[in-house]
Amino acid sequence: MHYLFTDGGSRGNPGPSAIGALIFDEDHKLVDFTGKYIHIGTNNKAEYLALLSGVKLLNKIGINEAICCLDSELVVKQIKKEYKIKDAEIRKMVDLIEIELKSFKSITFKHVPRAENHLADKLVNIILDNVNNENSKDI
Repeated sequence: MHYLFTDGGSRGNPGPSAIGALIFDEDHKLVDFTGKYIHIGTNNKAEYLALLSGVKLLNKIGINEAICCLDSELVVKQIKKEYKIKDAEIRKMVDLIEIELKSFKSITFKHVPRAENHLADKLVNIILDNVNNENSKDI
C-alpha cells in the first residue's frame, strides 16, 4: 500500500497559493513528489488542486492502491460525499478527481492532523517562500 500526503495553502485567502503532494511506500520511503505555485487562489482551491495533482501522480507512476492523507477535514468529507459541495469551481475539481479515481483498485481518504502532514505543508511553504511571480517553476 502507498500513502499520498497532499496539502494546499494560500497566503491571504485568496492570495498567493501553492500545492504539494508526496507519495510514500509501505516502508515510509519517499517514492515521488510534486509541487507548484498556482498563483492567486483560496485555501480550499489549493487543497483540491493538491489532491488532484497527487492522484494524477499516482496514476502516472502506476500505483493503483493508496491511502490519501489530508489535513483538510472539509476536503475529506466532501470527497467521501459526507458533505455537499456547493461551489461550482470546487465541483469541477472534484469531477476531475473522480475521473482519475476510476483507475484505482483501492483508494481511501483519511483526515490526519496537521502534524502528520508536515512534509506536504513544508513543501507548500518552501514554494511560497521562494516564489518569484515571473520566474516560478514547478518542482
